[in-house]
Amino acid sequence: MITNFKLYKRLNTPEKDAKRIGLFRILCAIFGGLILAYLSMTFLTFIIPDSRENSIILPLLFNTFIWSCSALWISLSHTKLIALLRFLLPSLIFAILIYILF
Repeated sequence: MITNFKLYKRLNTPEKDAKRIGLFRILCAIFGGLILAYLSMTFLTFIIPDSRENSIILPLLFNTFIWSCSALWISLSHTKLIALLRFLLPSLIFAILIYILF
């Protein structure tokens, strides 16, 4: 059984080989970037002061761009903990903002 300190230490240690990204960071980058992109584009549809039919065009066009940028930002983190925080904190912020605006 892994204690909290061992889990924190394991997540906070950088990879031994800097040329390899690692499966954890790849999965965090792909799925975390996707969730982050959808939440940010949903937030963008709420703050555009036009009707919903007209304001959906911009998020549809920029969704893949935001997904790739956020996935790259997450995957370039030094440790697994930073990758996890780069996915969780912005997603939580956008989810709270969407909840407040809805």
